[in-house]
Amino acid sequence: MEFRYFMAATLALGATTALAHTGVKNPAVMARMNGMSAISDNVEVLGTMAKGQVAFDAASAKMAARAIARHSAESVDLFTAQETDPKSEALPAIWENFDDFTAKAQDLEAFANEWSEKISTLEDMRAGMRPLGQSCKACHSLYRE
Repeated sequence: MEFRYFMAATLALGATTALAHTGVKNPAVMARMNGMSAISDNVEVLGTMAKGQVAFDAASAKMAARAIARHSAESVDLFTAQETDPKSEALPAIWENFDDFTAKAQDLEAFANEWSEKISTLEDMRAGMRPLGQSCKACHSLYRE
């Protein structure tokens, strides 16, 4: 049941990404938004397979998990400077607790890398969806509007 809610929220997030980027003037904030969108896009790839909307493909699933890891690693650098823009959803708490923010990004990176090596079946992929969602929520609940 929780999985369905996670997937619905993920797909809704992807649908609103284009609107969120409209009017962003600060290039650093745009780069952050693009990085977060890349993570969301890859979660969506996995989610559509998990829901059976597209056929499971182990190579594509592994590639999506690796991309999540890569973009998670990049996110720390993207958020190092405290840049603002009216369209930004980043909360000041990121910079007030940057060590925790960094640890959460590193946790997601480590999880996604490890998970990518384990994905060979649909069940393997589905087994990682809940921890993935929990990792995303752990950061978003504290650091995103």
